[in-house]
Order: sequence, then C-alpha cells, then structure tokens
Amino acid sequence: MKLTMNVDCTPEEARAFLGLPDLTPVNETLVNAVKQRIEQNIELVSPEFYLKQWYSMGGQATDSFMQMMTAGARAASGDAPAKKA
Repeated sequence: MKLTMNVDCTPEEARAFLGLPDLTPVNETLVNAVKQRIEQNIELVSPEFYLKQWYSMGGQATDSFMQMMTAGARAASGDAPAKKA
C-alpha cells in the first residue's frame, strides 16, 4: 500500500509543527554583525587598497606573485620543483 500526502504550509508553519526552534532572531543578529564588519573594513575590500599595497612593494610583488603562481601550477601538474643552478 502506498500513501501520498501533500501538505501546503509555510516554512514557519512546518517548523512549528515539527517542534523545531525559530532561529530568525539569531540569523538576523549574525547578518547584522557581518554587515557591520564589512562596513568597517570596506577599505580593505576595495581594489584601490590592493593596488596601493601592490605598487608600494614595487617589482618585488610581481616576482613574488609569479613564484606563487609557478609553484601552484607545478603542484597542480604534479611536477617536482626545478632545482636552482
């Protein structure tokens, strides 16, 4: 015997029926905390900030970036690092 039952209810109604807690206040608190942190640190997310940091290091940043990308490519391909002469 197979029985199919469709229930039309909102998520809040289903949660109450199943006895699950309402976490809406906790979620709102967490979302507001994340928003505040983003607003406080928005300068750190801006491209201008990263460009200033990048250019303040001069060519050293470019070299470091290239070394990092080369090491990542080697690791992804399974090649051993090249020995320095």
